[in-house]
Amino acid sequence: MNKISTIAIGNDHAGPELKFKVIQLLENQGIKVINHGCDTSDSVDYPDFAHAVAADVSSGKADRGIVICGSGNGINMSVNKHSAIRSALCWNREIASLAVQHNDANVLALPARFISEEEALACVAAFIQEVFEGGRHQRRVDKIACC
Repeated sequence: MNKISTIAIGNDHAGPELKFKVIQLLENQGIKVINHGCDTSDSVDYPDFAHAVAADVSSGKADRGIVICGSGNGINMSVNKHSAIRSALCWNREIASLAVQHNDANVLALPARFISEEEALACVAAFIQEVFEGGRHQRRVDKIACC
């Protein structure tokens, strides 16, 4: 099992309810959460929260990150602009598992408006439990960053 002690989380106005459920799950697992997300449904700009999460993961302040927006796409694109980040947009547990096992994902992106709370929490559980397999996958992961 992977030892994750700290996760940075960020969300826009589409994700506060889901974020609070994710935080509860993580804290129940003994994981410290750095909350960069907004706490209300007032309109905000998702890149502001994405870049804060990416900075924490890139610097080592957080072991991994979780980002949430309506479709998951915008916030996922934003964190993936950081060269040390490998964020995966996931909508079921299997994809979340493979993102870590095969792609060494260090950020999980969730689409708040297109995923049930139950499935989102299953994705988070997989994301924190899985470990990168390395081996043949390492060569591919090494080719992801272009700068």
